[in-house]
Amino acid sequence: MSNYSMDTKCVQGGYTPGNGEPRQIPIVQSTTFKYATSSDMGKLFDLEASGYFYTRLQNPTNDYVAAKIAELEGGSAAMLTSSGQAANFFALFNICEAGSHVVASSSIYGGTFNLLAVTMAKMGIETTFVSPDATEEELAAAFKDNTRAVFGETIANPALTVLDIEKFAKAAHDHGVPLIIDNTFPTPVNCRPIEWGADIVTHSTTKYMDGHGVAVGGAIVDSGKFDWMAHADKFPGLTTPDESYHGIVYAEKFGKEGAFITKATSQLMRDLGSIQSPQNAFYLNLGLESLHVRMPKHVENGQAVAEFLEQHEKVVKVNYPGLKSDPYYDRAMKYLGNGGCGVVSFEIAGGREAAEAFMGKLKICAIETHVADARTCCLNPATSTHRQMTDEQLNAAGIPAGLIRISCGLEDKKDLIADIEQALL
Repeated sequence: MSNYSMDTKCVQGGYTPGNGEPRQIPIVQSTTFKYATSSDMGKLFDLEASGYFYTRLQNPTNDYVAAKIAELEGGSAAMLTSSGQAANFFALFNICEAGSHVVASSSIYGGTFNLLAVTMAKMGIETTFVSPDATEEELAAAFKDNTRAVFGETIANPALTVLDIEKFAKAAHDHGVPLIIDNTFPTPVNCRPIEWGADIVTHSTTKYMDGHGVAVGGAIVDSGKFDWMAHADKFPGLTTPDESYHGIVYAEKFGKEGAFITKATSQLMRDLGSIQSPQNAFYLNLGLESLHVRMPKHVENGQAVAEFLEQHEKVVKVNYPGLKSDPYYDRAMKYLGNGGCGVVSFEIAGGREAAEAFMGKLKICAIETHVADARTCCLNPATSTHRQMTDEQLNAAGIPAGLIRISCGLEDKKDLIADIEQALL
């Protein structure tokens, strides 16, 4: 469906029923699949044929939905994972190993920061964090001989910094490594990072893609453009024989378009098993069918709330790239022409205590760890999602202790503003 619009892809991408087949994507709620002979099944284990033998690796429902997300992002292949964190981990670990190095924006989701700075460090994978506003020289200085990937978020959660995708992509490619972008907040409706040079795109599908708070999940999309064989010495997992699959060389057998996702599926999903359930994939697809309708409303509400907060005397600072006063406004206009998302972060005078008092007065906006949902929700990151980070790390990520993140849902913007106004009294 490459020639169709985003709207049509959201509704009909990934799955085309045949004559007499289900109109909606079927839920294949089965752990295993039957074959007539051992030889037929053996071809699947040898990656000589396509098909399904165990849902821990692949499932038809998941593959239909992954194919839709690949179409939305303009990628060559995709896979679903059990969560956004699993997606980021798989995307990185698929090309990194003990002794590898990653360059990452410091302005990213706290859980992902912890994944890189703590958990993957224990696995022998080192990360150098750089400012999302680093100069080309500063960015280049962060690379090492063992650097294997660059990572960032299109719109950072919750600092709402906007990454200069082209600059980070150029730096990555100058050093022979791919750029991995978490595109959760804008979704492909508002930004397609592959068009700006990204090689791998990840999502927490739990957020806007699902949009209704019903199913945790993640996705990885491969652009199919990075030439692994041109940098074979850096990526032996893709360019040398995998003895666990009879010496197959992924980059040779599946090419640029299929090597990355095939390896992540047949190797990482096989061994680590972070599969998304078929039921959750079905729910995700229902959310995707209305994504193109919901995102403009989220942006409309986010813009209205940000403009209100910007004028309020008790608000110290508002972060929203749709505001002309925002330092990322020009960058947002370049990469996010239709707007970014419905998430606004702001700091109230009085710090953490004032933030807590404000949230306690809200009536429509619920205090939740969730974000990017049909219902408006908010939280104080320093005491929740980013509590593992020190004050110095919080400040470096643009998240002062008194910051509030509010995710504007699909309610009437006048009701949202009235609720915020009374809570600020």
